[in-house]
Amino acid sequence: MSSLKDLRGSAAIAGVATFGCGETPGFTDMELLARSARAAVADAGLKMTDIDGLCTASASAAMWAMPVVEYLGLNPRYIDGTMLGGSSFIAHLLPAMQAIRSGQCSAVLVCYGSAQRSSALGRREISMARRHLDPQPYEHPYEPAMPVGAYALAASRHMHEFGTTREQLADVAVAARAWAQLNPEAFMRGPLTREDVLASRMISDPLSVRDCCLVTDGGGAYVLVSAERAKDLPKKPVYVLGNATAVWNRQISSMHDLTVTSASQSGREAFAMAGLAPKDMDVVELYDAFTINTILFLEDLGFCAKGEGGRFVANGAIAPGGKLAVNTNGGGLSCVHPGMYGIFALIEAVRQLRGDCGERQVQGAKTALAHGNGGMLSSQATAILGTEEAL
Repeated sequence: MSSLKDLRGSAAIAGVATFGCGETPGFTDMELLARSARAAVADAGLKMTDIDGLCTASASAAMWAMPVVEYLGLNPRYIDGTMLGGSSFIAHLLPAMQAIRSGQCSAVLVCYGSAQRSSALGRREISMARRHLDPQPYEHPYEPAMPVGAYALAASRHMHEFGTTREQLADVAVAARAWAQLNPEAFMRGPLTREDVLASRMISDPLSVRDCCLVTDGGGAYVLVSAERAKDLPKKPVYVLGNATAVWNRQISSMHDLTVTSASQSGREAFAMAGLAPKDMDVVELYDAFTINTILFLEDLGFCAKGEGGRFVANGAIAPGGKLAVNTNGGGLSCVHPGMYGIFALIEAVRQLRGDCGERQVQGAKTALAHGNGGMLSSQATAILGTEEAL
């Protein structure tokens, strides 16, 4: 009987692209997706006619894969429209690897686009539409400020239980901005200090506006092929060494412990598949929708013990030149966040392993972790990537 370890390194990401990250008026979700999709396919040295697998998801449509197939003119033999929120595009990896290994398809396009910032619809209208698609009977009737209220609840509990401080949360935002200042694609690149974060407008105590992710437009895509095929394509292959997804809850009120997420499961299983450990990671790309996310995921993924995340990130430890390179593009806090961020974390991990990141490049990076989060600390998906040296 085969095991997940048999899939380790069997597939590689051969092409990546982003488009319209930041503010791109005049583009729809589909147009942003299509621009990034076509660019990723070209980056892989392929044509759209070579794509016979598709993975995509949207917070705005229940059957999003079908209009994407139609718009891109594809005829895929493998389709995955699983919607798990922002973690979807990292969760899509393992099923796509299995489809490639089985011979069902040979080249899988994973793509996303959202005009959340520039949409003609107001943000309240978008929020109401999403609530209709995703009803939560125990929370939505009270109209809490979501999602920020959910993450503020988790942050408050972490502060109460472990002594985490607002200063430590602020250091997460400051580190993300320091990386963004090295990234020409980042939406916010101005100076940011701990004092700036602490003095910024409070949104949901203890989270200020600078503790919260951006609201941007943007499209992102990547192409997955077999390891053998990747060797014949123009760009340096980035191999998928491990991948796992876990879901313990949908609503924040259903979490058994507000300080522990199912990343503790997805991370453990992804590392086991890869045969690696947190200490082996050169680059870490986390879904930082809010500053508390980075702290929670560093703990749950094993980079530090539970309760030590605040101290782990303090005083520039995850900023350029720190002890661990985290969210090297600037993350959702300072680079891009068009509703669902997971695909951008994965793209940045690939770019780092290719050595394509210019001033922000982590020298000698051979391994990377990309982690996605969906909903209110609901779905968690972890990918371990590596260069040929890591196989």
